[in-house]
Amino acid sequence: MLLNSAYLIIEAIWGVLAHSLALLADAGHNLSDILALGAAWLAHTLAKRAPSTRYTYGLRRSSILAALSNAVILLVVTGGIAWEAILRLIYPTEAVSALTVMIVAALGILVNGGTALLLMKGQQHDLNIRAAFLHMATDAVASLAVVITGGLVLLTGLQWLDPAISLAISALIVLATWSLLRDSLDMALDAVPKGVDMQAIEAYLLALPDVTGLHDLHVWAMSTTETALTAHLVRTESTDNDSLLEAIGETLKMRFGIIHPTIQIETVRCDVGCAQQEFGSV
Repeated sequence: MLLNSAYLIIEAIWGVLAHSLALLADAGHNLSDILALGAAWLAHTLAKRAPSTRYTYGLRRSSILAALSNAVILLVVTGGIAWEAILRLIYPTEAVSALTVMIVAALGILVNGGTALLLMKGQQHDLNIRAAFLHMATDAVASLAVVITGGLVLLTGLQWLDPAISLAISALIVLATWSLLRDSLDMALDAVPKGVDMQAIEAYLLALPDVTGLHDLHVWAMSTTETALTAHLVRTESTDNDSLLEAIGETLKMRFGIIHPTIQIETVRCDVGCAQQEFGSV
C-alpha cells in the first residue's frame, strides 16, 4: 500500500504536467488499487476474529463484502476514466508529453507487477485476495498500455491515441472485473460456491448406510475461503450416528472442500422446522 501510494502521487503529478489522460487514468486506477489492498487487508484481519454471542460465525463474511466492494469500486472508477476519455476525443486538449508518460508508466509496470506477483499464489484459493490481485494485475497491464501509447504518440504525433488507449484500458478492466463481481455477488447471496458439485454431494449422502432420504440440503460460503453445509438425513437405524457423522465430516472436507458441515439425523422425515423440502435451479 505504501509503495503504491508513493507511485500514485508521482503519476498524478506528472500526468497533469504531461497533459496525459492515459497517465491520469492509470493514477485513478492506482487509487482504487490502494483501497482494494486496504479492504483486502482489513477483511483478512477481521475474518480471523473469534465468534461471539452476536456474530456466531465471527466476521468471516467480511472477506466476501471486501471482494464485492472492490469489484464495484473498480467498475465505478473505470466508468469515470472512460467518460473522460470520450470527452477528450470530442474536445482535444494540449499535446501529450509522450516521453514523460512512457517513463512514469514504465515505473508503474514494476510497482504494480511486483505487487501482483506477491498476491499471485493466494488468489487461486481466496476470492478476497483474487480481488486485490486483479486490481494490481490489470493496473500493470494498463501501465504497459500507457507506455505503448506514449511510444506511438512520440512516433506518429497522433494525440487522439492517448484517450483512445484509455478507452481500451477501461474495456479491458471491465472484462477482467466482471467475473469477480459475479462471483462475489453470488457469495453475498449465499449461492453455492464455484467448484462445489451439489449433485455429487447429494449422491454421496444418499449412498450412506441406512440412509433413506435427504432434505434441506444447503451449501454456502461463510467466507471467501470457507464453505458450510447443512442437511437432514433420514435413516432407518439410529445406531453409530457418531461414527457416521465423523466419516461424513472427513469426506465432505477432503472431497468437496466443506469445512463446516452440520448434519441432522432423523428416523422419520420431519414436518416441523424443515423450511425447504427440496431445491431446484435458478
